[in-house]
Amino acid sequence: MSEEASEPTGLGAAVLDALREVIDPELGLNVVELGLVYGVQADDGRVRVQLTMTTPACPLGEQIVRDARERILACEGVGEAEVELVWEPPWEPSRMLPSAKEALGWGL
Repeated sequence: MSEEASEPTGLGAAVLDALREVIDPELGLNVVELGLVYGVQADDGRVRVQLTMTTPACPLGEQIVRDARERILACEGVGEAEVELVWEPPWEPSRMLPSAKEALGWGL
């Protein structure tokens, strides 16, 4: 989640937890830890997630978006799910959670 956004509650929090199961196959870490989730909005069973990739050339981007949508739809109370791939602001390593940096051996 972006630093400006507040942490979601209720259904949005459940969706964010589900997104922790979506793994970037190249890095072996989940999209939440990597800081790829830019926003989660949930209203009356409709969920919209803004997601980015570490690079626009990510060869597995479509797979990650598909996996995210499947995980979201599996959440109780979700009837519709939209995963929007966004590129602004560009992803940068500072968006990663400390656990991801540690797993990659960065900043130690």
